[in-house]
Amino acid sequence: MKEIKRYTVTSALPYTNGPVHIGHLAGAYLPADIYVRYLRAKGKDVVFVCGSDEHGVPITIKAKAEGVTPQQVVDKYHKIIGDSFRDFGISFDIYHRTSSKTQHETASEIFKTIYDKGKFIEETSEQYFDEKAQQFLADRYITGTCPKCGYDKAYGDQCENCGSTLNATDLINPKSTLSGEQPIMKSTKHWYLPLDQYQTQLEKYILEDHKDWKTNVFGQCKSWLHQGLQPRAVTRDLEWGIPVPIPGTDGKVLYVWFDAPIGYISATKELFGLKDAAWSDKHDEYYLKADRKPQTSAASWEEHWKSKDTQLVHFIGKDNIVFHCIIFPAMLMAEGSYIWADEVPANEFLNLESNKISTSRNWAVWLNDYLVDFKDKQDVLRYVLCATAPETKDNDFTWKDFQSRNNSELVAIFGNFINRVVVLSHKYFEGKVMPMGAMTDFDKEVIAELQSYPAKIGASIENYRFREALQEFMSLARLGNKYLADTEPWKLIKTDEERVKTILNIGLQIAANLAVLAEPFIPFSAKKLASMLNLDNVSWDETGSIDLLKAGHQLNEGVLLFDKIEDDVIELQIKKLMDTKEANEVANKVTVPAKENITFDEFSKMDIRVGTIISAEKVAKTKKLLKLTVDTGIDQRTVVSGIAEYFDPESIIGQQVSILVNLAPREIKGIESQGMILMAEDADGKLRFTAPTAKVKNGSEIR
Repeated sequence: MKEIKRYTVTSALPYTNGPVHIGHLAGAYLPADIYVRYLRAKGKDVVFVCGSDEHGVPITIKAKAEGVTPQQVVDKYHKIIGDSFRDFGISFDIYHRTSSKTQHETASEIFKTIYDKGKFIEETSEQYFDEKAQQFLADRYITGTCPKCGYDKAYGDQCENCGSTLNATDLINPKSTLSGEQPIMKSTKHWYLPLDQYQTQLEKYILEDHKDWKTNVFGQCKSWLHQGLQPRAVTRDLEWGIPVPIPGTDGKVLYVWFDAPIGYISATKELFGLKDAAWSDKHDEYYLKADRKPQTSAASWEEHWKSKDTQLVHFIGKDNIVFHCIIFPAMLMAEGSYIWADEVPANEFLNLESNKISTSRNWAVWLNDYLVDFKDKQDVLRYVLCATAPETKDNDFTWKDFQSRNNSELVAIFGNFINRVVVLSHKYFEGKVMPMGAMTDFDKEVIAELQSYPAKIGASIENYRFREALQEFMSLARLGNKYLADTEPWKLIKTDEERVKTILNIGLQIAANLAVLAEPFIPFSAKKLASMLNLDNVSWDETGSIDLLKAGHQLNEGVLLFDKIEDDVIELQIKKLMDTKEANEVANKVTVPAKENITFDEFSKMDIRVGTIISAEKVAKTKKLLKLTVDTGIDQRTVVSGIAEYFDPESIIGQQVSILVNLAPREIKGIESQGMILMAEDADGKLRFTAPTAKVKNGSEIR
């Protein structure tokens, strides 16, 4: 095992064509932040970098749809995303961006180094070209019918209906999204990274040296390697991006998958380039935490990217595994001077109310929106997302679970314990820590258990088991709660004040330990608790002690760490989602194509009248059928109608309807039906009567 002198920790660069949601936070940013905060509390040298991924086709599509420039799109969402991370306490040392000058220079330099070494393959191939727009078409600029499921809005790289990965040439009836025209094939030259030439090196790196990677990471990499790696294009025909740094390549840029991971390196370079800049400044190109400098003793950025005693850790979602474990390392192997990732703790996906989170369908909880409805409750979401993190399989976020964990865990266990011990200390001893007297066997058992928690929580974090670490943390809070409940100092104060002094001292020592151990998970609440306890900076290695608060130490006034979330608040959030779902169904409802034309004479044979339902009852042994008696103005007749799933019989008596009166009678379930009620179907599939807007005489013709 190598000696580790410093850590470089990255989180996947979010794409700047929209805000970030809870799935993003749970996947790559919250676990990384917990890990880094823990390392800092341990006094480790660490740099934590991230930034906006600002190139690629979706950016240009978004810009075209909004009638703005790509730069305006990325400027807008870079700020929204960066502010969201800051508001949720994601403690990047720098939040950079790939449209920056440093990124352009770094990516160009790496490409040029590989190019000069002759590592790329140059190939001329046929690609789709839009003659009307005079532009080669990237995959997302082409839509057509999926050859696997028949979905007619599949993209040139993926079908979002069935999830299949596609090539643009696989599509049936391809169309350009720029002009709507059918594209032609045209020759173009591009450069490829020959991944197959690094197959053996990658197999040793992954299959031999990193067998201990998470099962999902190792399994996906093994599958790719087993299939055999193929050359992959590193350039594209686009205007938006980093220009290919070779003469005579106008209109070509670095492919975003090649460009984006280099953003980690350029962010680190930018961070070290700041040197003695005012760390409280909020710059346009990055966000820095105002109250500290990066916790690293490295003299230059190279030590974090080119030194063998640096631990490089990538936090990502499962959709980025191949890019970070195979493609990015292959790029660095080709370049020759960089280290490769030691750990890639990728999470699975987080679902929302049992449905896949979808940005296009607005089925998400957006971080910037959350804080509008739940002001100052960042830690509640951090806690719940950590407790339900999709570490080994896809998991589900529900608003009911969110409410339950807040009320029954944060409020009833952690918050309740802190409130009790602080309030009682103020009530009985003017907020001072009393000296510890004689200890009972129970006291000693509780202290011994307290002393075991820092190591258990730390071990879980170091092994990227953040849910487990949070459970251990809450077990310590439960220990404190149970200790007070079992010792009942509020009763003992009447007969044994000395014993109460010892009980509250031990309780406060547990609270002080919780303040330090909480910081990686719920930093805002940890800071509030430390302020209540008047606790100075304490390192992780000092926890487990029963002497964090000295006898005579003065506490500050207590405040509630958490408050209960009521049912109506949660019901509002669920309603917002249901409204979104209904709107999506309406928007995506496919209108049935028109039937074949009929002549006017054929239409005129239909006799449609206004009638009134005068009686209605369910047809026995059926779910869908109602037996109706309708006054047609001509007669009263029986009609059997399949509307029982949408209407109660009693509710429709007196309802005027449109009825086809000259439809030949038909026997249904032993009942002769003498006509048909005409209905309309909503986007949500519900039936509606096509009655006149004003009451009219029965028998009136509808023409």
